[in-house]
Amino acid sequence: MKKITLLVLSLLLGIFAIAQVTQKPVIGISSTWGEGTSASVPVTYIESVIKAGGVPMVLPISHDPAILECMLERIDGLIMTGGEDIDPLKWFGEEPIPALGRVVPERDSFDIALIRLAVEKKIPVLGICRGHQLMNVAFGGTLYQDIPSQVKGSNIKHRQSAPSNYGTHTINILEGSVLHKQTGKTTLVVNSFHHQAVKDIAPGFIATAHSLDGVIEAIEKKGTDRVFGVQFHPEGFTSTNNEVFLGVFKDLVKKSRAYRESKH
Repeated sequence: MKKITLLVLSLLLGIFAIAQVTQKPVIGISSTWGEGTSASVPVTYIESVIKAGGVPMVLPISHDPAILECMLERIDGLIMTGGEDIDPLKWFGEEPIPALGRVVPERDSFDIALIRLAVEKKIPVLGICRGHQLMNVAFGGTLYQDIPSQVKGSNIKHRQSAPSNYGTHTINILEGSVLHKQTGKTTLVVNSFHHQAVKDIAPGFIATAHSLDGVIEAIEKKGTDRVFGVQFHPEGFTSTNNEVFLGVFKDLVKKSRAYRESKH
């Protein structure tokens, strides 16, 4: 009887362990500051995570290191979202130019700490637009503060007026890169809602996609396929169930599931 009891107990523990590792991965999504009165993200990010098979969790800005640590303990993947300009003086040592847009110091500080600690913990990270730029800055890179006034020869409108599910310019993607594997494409027509861009690439990162005027449209960390960023907004296309761009989120969820399983 004792042996049977132990066998049943072992089976139950095994089933519990399997249930734990097969649950959907939780994807943290960085939020806006909202002048300290709110924390929000566009619903397109949330919908993209759900469609890709993950569970979205909005991460409010906090200056408490213990809270940040607890957030990262509870997520399996991370999306750094779009938004305001990044303070050039504080984060990459450049004086602000007249064309610099709105900066939010509280968000900059939190986002930099969040992405650095996530990468240190080997949590899969996707940076989108500002998040892509922030990924570069957080690890030692710089930005063009304003493409029209600083990128010579740029003849592409990088801040479109068309809807977010409509592509307005072409990018070329490095074969074999993370973005190439996610989309199956070496050329894509993407949307564009930015005036800042990656300039000097952070040590340990490589550029894997460019627009036709040379602006960097994707980066990834060398030696891992878990840390990558895109300048465009793939979540803008998922509202029309575009499987090519949804592939970016499916890949993040897949890697986040593997990370979750490794913790158990």
